[in-house]
Amino acid sequence: MSSNAAISLESMQQAEQDLPDEPRARPIPRVNIQAFCEDQNTASVIQKASEDRRLAKAHVTVQMGGVESAVTFYRDASTPNLIIIESLLNRAEMLSDLERLAEVCDSGTKVIAVGQVNDVLLYRELLRRGVSEYVVAPTSVAQMIESIASIYGDPSTGPVGQTVAFVGTKGGAGSSTVCHNTAFSIASVLESDVVIADMDLPFGTAGLDFNQDPLQGIADALSAPERLDEVLLDRLLSRCSEHLSLFAAPIALDKAYDVDTNACETVLDIVRENVPWIAIDVPHVWTAWAKDMVLKADHVVMTAMPDLASLRNTKNLADQLKSARPNDRPPILVLNQVGVPKRPEIPVKDFGQAIELEPRVVIEFDAQLFGTAANNGQMIEEVSEKAKAADAFRSLANILTDRIESKSEGSSLLAPLIERLKLSKVLG
Repeated sequence: MSSNAAISLESMQQAEQDLPDEPRARPIPRVNIQAFCEDQNTASVIQKASEDRRLAKAHVTVQMGGVESAVTFYRDASTPNLIIIESLLNRAEMLSDLERLAEVCDSGTKVIAVGQVNDVLLYRELLRRGVSEYVVAPTSVAQMIESIASIYGDPSTGPVGQTVAFVGTKGGAGSSTVCHNTAFSIASVLESDVVIADMDLPFGTAGLDFNQDPLQGIADALSAPERLDEVLLDRLLSRCSEHLSLFAAPIALDKAYDVDTNACETVLDIVRENVPWIAIDVPHVWTAWAKDMVLKADHVVMTAMPDLASLRNTKNLADQLKSARPNDRPPILVLNQVGVPKRPEIPVKDFGQAIELEPRVVIEFDAQLFGTAANNGQMIEEVSEKAKAADAFRSLANILTDRIESKSEGSSLLAPLIERLKLSKVLG
């Protein structure tokens, strides 16, 4: 085996395992996946991967026995969409065993091979023989999810759009304002296409905040999700700027809005295929569809106020998210309306310590600024580009899009000043 080849494959595998935080993979479609493992650790990794939100639609079964068990099993059964097969053998024996497996596989079945041999030449030979992916053990949950997702993702379409669920931990916390202004920053400052999905169908404020009054919007898509395509989506969206569009709520009370969870998922999947960012303005409810939307989002931004009710609710929601999304980054905590005159508040540091989650963005109370923006149908940055709140929303946009190192808002706001002080010290 060439030493250069070994180093090359090891570097590729290690780079995948060292990816920060969560896997950046698109959701897996409704496929049947069966794994045959030799090592219990590999079986455990695949089992944990099967519980991830990205594999929610897939049916995954894991059993021991490797190639021998797989060959015996498929002599009398049809093969699934994807087989994950582990082998502890050397290069020649692995290739021989996979040839035996190929003899009992149905046409169209895809295969991921997991092995101990760290060899680029083996990797290339496996691909030449029709194996979709080769993973060197020990593997990680993130790497396994990425490997499965890569098989069902079309590289020519580019990365699937990412969803950000903005949820308030208490009514009136200002989650919608945070959602709209952050989406505006991603669109205007970072020049990336964004769609705001206003899911507060009877009382949503996105139309008001952007001075829009569209006749059609997200309710039309949810009522007939099977009809939604790129053409209809473009007609239902209300364009706010070159890079920002609004999926507006109907704001009508003549009927009840019982949102179907599957309809939500279908609509968002179609939007994800057309734009890189979807900011979901989740109303302050905890229905089946709202819970599903928050738990399955790529990122979750929680907006809280520095009071006891917010503290309790934020702790409950953060614990729920950490438990249900073990392979994702922790939710981003925004502490809003800090410093209201004469109002007793929980200090920012104490708030973070109590819920074991540091506030990443802290937005100071500014009644004049936020009131002016709301009444004029403008974003904070349009009213005052140099305002602290505008800087806070830009920082949150940067954190979500990985444009800066993830740090607390206090650090990010002071970063330019700190850099100037460091520079002056060096020059001095």
